[in-house]
Amino acid sequence: MSNDVAYPVFRTPDPVLALRTARRLMEFGRCEYADVSAFAELSSVAEVRRVAKAMPEGWFCGASELEEFQGVPFKDQPAFVVGVPASGLPAEEAAFEGRLPVEWYMLDRPVGSIEDAFTAAIGRSTGEINWQSLEWPDAPEAGFRGESKHAEVTLLFNTPTRHWNEPADDHTVLVHVRSAVFDGRQRREPYAHWLAAQVGLTVIGPAQRC
Repeated sequence: MSNDVAYPVFRTPDPVLALRTARRLMEFGRCEYADVSAFAELSSVAEVRRVAKAMPEGWFCGASELEEFQGVPFKDQPAFVVGVPASGLPAEEAAFEGRLPVEWYMLDRPVGSIEDAFTAAIGRSTGEINWQSLEWPDAPEAGFRGESKHAEVTLLFNTPTRHWNEPADDHTVLVHVRSAVFDGRQRREPYAHWLAAQVGLTVIGPAQRC
């Protein structure tokens, strides 16, 4: 399990504003090695086709039952379940039966390369953009040293949590910091507040374990 926690710092029904706000926070910690990944859960064939057209470099994985391929070598499992690019998606709609929702992802891309197109493509589907390998600076006045291992920003679309188990009509920006719990209290929470304040934002909810 990851040893970081994420705090919500902004919510809005406007995806473009959400992206602009998330970028402002990301730029505060951006460094040479920062990168970005995006993920989505597509619940219909129409959504899959639309995202495939808009983001053809992404990969698509059809759903499967927990024990459906137990004991089957990875190389012998259906390509659509293992993962295919847009060009490898089934042409027949019947091939999607039992394979929805479809997971879509693009990993470790240069910052600025996919965010606008993904925000335009996500629609009502659940998904996220995650900027990682950032560097949060020291905050001597708050008594915190900077960090990089757990420095991330996440923009959630149509859900307020990274578990994606709560649908929503708006989008949420999260700031990540290292988890450090002592006596039942999260000691790094003040650092999350400090980071948010540096770009004019405020922590607006409890921490989420990542």
